[in-house]
Amino acid sequence: MDNELMNISIENIKDLIYTIRGKQIMLDSDVAMLYHYETNKINETVKRNIKRFPEKFCFRLTKSEYEEILLNKPNNSSQIATSSTYKNRGISYLPNAFTEQGIGMLSGLKNYI
Repeated sequence: MDNELMNISIENIKDLIYTIRGKQIMLDSDVAMLYHYETNKINETVKRNIKRFPEKFCFRLTKSEYEEILLNKPNNSSQIATSSTYKNRGISYLPNAFTEQGIGMLSGLKNYI
């Protein structure tokens, strides 16, 4: 798995980083993709270890924050991004945002995911 993670280009990873609340973050689904896990497994791990994930490590996005990300996400056409909300994109919750420290914490817990 670690070798597969290394094969992803730095430019592709940079496209997954957003600035929200003055912090650079990655979405739970993008972190899950990078580590080859399901998003719900990542979020279950956070819930089981909530004391290890203070807000400076992980926080739930607001609807407006998530819509801002959708508008700025690479490879999204503006028509799709502006007409989409998290509900009609098949997502029943607003995503978690992970800071660099949060991703590091997840990495340390990957045996428990």
